[in-house]
Amino acid sequence: MSDSFDDLVALMAHLRSAAGCPWDREQTFETLAPMLVEEAYEVFEAAQVASEGRTENLRDELGDLLFQILFYAQIASERNEFTIDDVARAVHAKMVRRHPHVFGDAQAETSPEVLRNWEEIKAVEKRAAGDAERQDKSLLNEISLKTPALVEARKLSSRAARVGFDWKQLEDIFDKLHEEIEELRGAIRERDESSSGEASETRVNEEIGDVLFAVANIARHLKVEPESALKLTNRKFRRRFRHIERKLMEQGRTLEDATLDEMEALWQEAKKQVTSDE
Repeated sequence: MSDSFDDLVALMAHLRSAAGCPWDREQTFETLAPMLVEEAYEVFEAAQVASEGRTENLRDELGDLLFQILFYAQIASERNEFTIDDVARAVHAKMVRRHPHVFGDAQAETSPEVLRNWEEIKAVEKRAAGDAERQDKSLLNEISLKTPALVEARKLSSRAARVGFDWKQLEDIFDKLHEEIEELRGAIRERDESSSGEASETRVNEEIGDVLFAVANIARHLKVEPESALKLTNRKFRRRFRHIERKLMEQGRTLEDATLDEMEALWQEAKKQVTSDE
């Protein structure tokens, strides 16, 4: 390992020691879990900005995520379970094993071929580990139920597509999207006309989910990460709405004072701005 990495490992060990930090010593796998998810999302956010050429924040967020990984490894080391070196060796061996087209004699000229090989190797590994029953149960087992919904939709459909369960062309998914939108409209009409609100509301929720799933598949076919795309739109909405707030504030007014038409005019004004205030 590099000196800087070894220094960080030593720092983590010191923070967990009797001479270190009381808060750090109190942490467990369970208490760290929410922070790990948060740090991963902050890396995700920083990666979107980095795609625009600004990478400083990505560097810092990757450091925070790395620190979380070292935190987990330090706790495991204290419990005599594994060390960060074991983690590195295990993932190194796995990557070599799962890239036989690079480090062995296997052939894979395209990304789909690589992914098929990857899945076959994983299945062999699971059978060797005595996990064949779980592997046979479903191709989708490894996709966590705790994965954010848009990410989960992409992962589920991508995994199914690897074995040929997919739309043949993009236009077919657009047809499916239009079909789902019509079903959503029908569910809304049914809810509004029905006296049994709970069942009707459930169907509306399901149909909205179907629409989102179809959109996630359009994104997948276009090689667009749907979570990233939605994050970009969310940031754009924040920027434009802040423009409305600032303009009204300059007039000595609040959002409550403005009409919808006035806010829409300011929104259209914000859309014409080239520079970002974020």
